[in-house]
Amino acid sequence: MNSIISATGSYIPTEKITNNDFLNAEFYDENKVKLPNSNEIIVKKFEQITGIRERRYVSENLTNSEIATFAAQIAIEKSGIDVETLDYIILAQNFGNVTMNNVQCDMLPSIASRVKQNLKIKNPNCVAYDIIFGCPGWLQALIQADAFIKAGIAKRCLVIGSETLSRVVDKHDRDSMIYSDGAGACILEASAETKKGILSHASQSHTLNEALYLYYGTSFNPSISSNTNYIKMYGRKIYEFALTHVPNAMKIALDKSGIRITDLKKILIHQANEKMDEAIVQRFYELYDEPMPNKIMPMSIHKLGNSSVATVPTLLDLILNKNLPEHEINDGDVVLLASVGAGMNINALVYQF
Repeated sequence: MNSIISATGSYIPTEKITNNDFLNAEFYDENKVKLPNSNEIIVKKFEQITGIRERRYVSENLTNSEIATFAAQIAIEKSGIDVETLDYIILAQNFGNVTMNNVQCDMLPSIASRVKQNLKIKNPNCVAYDIIFGCPGWLQALIQADAFIKAGIAKRCLVIGSETLSRVVDKHDRDSMIYSDGAGACILEASAETKKGILSHASQSHTLNEALYLYYGTSFNPSISSNTNYIKMYGRKIYEFALTHVPNAMKIALDKSGIRITDLKKILIHQANEKMDEAIVQRFYELYDEPMPNKIMPMSIHKLGNSSVATVPTLLDLILNKNLPEHEINDGDVVLLASVGAGMNINALVYQF
């Protein structure tokens, strides 16, 4: 029994935040010292490195569970399924529901449980739960759903990645410009087709020395109370880690699939940093002594930023709906999906359409 994606959906928030919106910010470093460069220089260097020109934030009245529901509803409507036939709702997130101007996380009940309630699903045998796996969370949820289907204990799963990172950033940390909000979802179903669906995957957790490369910490602004924590990261360490380990995980997944690297049509990688993603994919091809093909790596980060667990499913949905110029996925195409993030966790998955 194979697992196939029968439909996708995504929710892209309506609030557009450009790099110019940060020109009046007060940025400090980790030692709580104000950065000496002008914001014009800071923002320009940021865009050159990350590729991010814009990002999306949710409007004040929305929460993570609500935008997750929006993405799920689109996938459900496109698939034509009866929601009462869902066996699992697996939702990847990291900070729960966070309301506007309140960075306290709310994970009780789980976001998946709230989505199930929002969808008005009555079936108690539809099990809803969250996973916290950093940015690779949606891919890990997809891997879990695939395992349930291959084990014969599920026939249909709703897999969601949803996050509102704009609610947990320190606006005095220049890294805050990376983060954004969004939600992506898919329906994964059992299928007798042998040449379609999830072919292989690989997952890793590097925790001995790397677990705290992304962490919760106080504001860099010395005048702000130390009682409140925000998302923080050691960007250089993450960059070096990703270039060292992600290509190897991608190779493990591809080798397990039996697919030749020259037969890959697209690589959908977590939208974290354009230069980092390009370097990861370049090193992946170097492992096979192959040149990196043109247009192999679609990017949405330029306008959508880094929405954590939502980047890969949103990117997939954009391409399948022909909303990403110069990129398409057709029947028979083999795609490699990969992600890296807090933990430090890595995963990769090979899928044939």
